[in-house]
Amino acid sequence: MIQDLQKRTGERMKKSIDSLRQELAKIRTGRAHPSLLEHVYVNYYGNEVPLSQAANITVEDARTLAITPWERTMVQAIEKAILTSDLGLNPSNAGTVIRVPLPPLTEQRRKDLVKIVRHEGENGKVAIRNIRRDANAELKSALKDKLISEDEEKRSEEQIQKLTDQYIKEVDAVLQEKETDLMAI
Repeated sequence: MIQDLQKRTGERMKKSIDSLRQELAKIRTGRAHPSLLEHVYVNYYGNEVPLSQAANITVEDARTLAITPWERTMVQAIEKAILTSDLGLNPSNAGTVIRVPLPPLTEQRRKDLVKIVRHEGENGKVAIRNIRRDANAELKSALKDKLISEDEEKRSEEQIQKLTDQYIKEVDAVLQEKETDLMAI
């Protein structure tokens, strides 16, 4: 039971880290990356679908994304979807290929993005601490129901705290990596 609880807690904390990475991937750095357009949706035959399901997204150079729609008729719809997204990008139509140049970030915008990254990191840490709280509550409940001894509860709490510390350090490492990426010119 205790190993199962620790395993589940570790898995939930890992999912929190993965979720943090996904949120941070949406934050635009100065470099082109296909994941920047992951949350852009296109009207494809009456259905809203992710851009990646209607076109091929590639990195042309460090500051340009190239989007090749599966069908020629989708060029206008994709261009419109990128323009109306909250990314502030200005696509240019080159016939069958849409090029999306990424403007360089200003120093002030970089600092604002670092604040956003730190906020996301804090949310990730809170999520991990909430998972720890849930696991400890489950241990207390098991102790109350006399399923485990007090010694087992203390050892398990220590193990869960070690897991928490490990994943908090991982959050810090992910944040440091993203901040370094943002501040690089």
